[in-house]
Amino acid sequence: MKLLEQANEVYRKNFPNETWFGRCIFVSWYCDVGTCKFCYRSTLKSRIKHAKNARRTPVSIYTEALLAKHLGWRIEFLTGGYNIYPLNDLANITKKVSELYGNRIWLNLGALNKEEIKLFEPYIEGLVASIETINPKLHEKICPNKPIEPYLEMIKSYKGKKSATIIIGLGEKESDFDLLADFIKKYKLDRLTYYALKPVKGTPYSKGPTTEQYLKWVAKTRIEFPKLEIITGVTPRRTDEVYSLLKAGSNAITKFPITKSFNSIEAKNIEKQMHDAGRNFTGTLTDVNKLKNINNIKIENNIKEKLNEYINLMSKK
Repeated sequence: MKLLEQANEVYRKNFPNETWFGRCIFVSWYCDVGTCKFCYRSTLKSRIKHAKNARRTPVSIYTEALLAKHLGWRIEFLTGGYNIYPLNDLANITKKVSELYGNRIWLNLGALNKEEIKLFEPYIEGLVASIETINPKLHEKICPNKPIEPYLEMIKSYKGKKSATIIIGLGEKESDFDLLADFIKKYKLDRLTYYALKPVKGTPYSKGPTTEQYLKWVAKTRIEFPKLEIITGVTPRRTDEVYSLLKAGSNAITKFPITKSFNSIEAKNIEKQMHDAGRNFTGTLTDVNKLKNINNIKIENNIKEKLNEYINLMSKK
């Protein structure tokens, strides 16, 4: 595909010859909005009577930060549904994750106002607007109770680094790319994360986009925005797309459920395709010895115990 060749050439002129894995760290599996039509959380809302029951423990969150640090992953962002933890608690969790990881992190916790952002600002690299689609009519249909305006206001007023998430396969048209390009320019985004829609049972969607559709959006974005950081999501069923996504100008891969699939056939396939695409992978998705060595670090006992649980589970593949 000529588009991929052009995108790859643009990437090579503007970025080093490397790639990485971005781990999204979730603070919960529940969302108080819970009506976005593509999202698995919309299928959970009626079954979870108390939001507190869907919180992840801070210890498990901190454990994933340590795994990211010692296995060479980047934290894609800290995220979760609306209204799970009090905001001050979320700020404390963000602080601890940043400390354990050893760097500031990206934050994707909904539309925050200026005062709310101040709570997180010392610990974050940037803010993410999870807008999913830039087409206003489609957004209203897909996310009826998550208006786009508060997100736009957030990234408009924020002076730090800015990012957004876009899902391909929601019903967008190719012509919507112009809307996205205008959005990136207007709000001066530093990064964009793309996902190919993963159909979830109980939602209106039965299939995701074709590989060609997914690649077109990534490649066109790379060509239009040579210096934009582009991250692309890959599920276990779509790992064969990694080579082409990198050739289309993606900087890195995210979404793959690595703690469930460490050293799996799919994880090995991702690493192979990174290599075949000519990229140096800065971390590991398969090195069990490196994983086991993490338990030698000195940390609080409660985190140490949870870390060992993760290591034991991830070493069984």
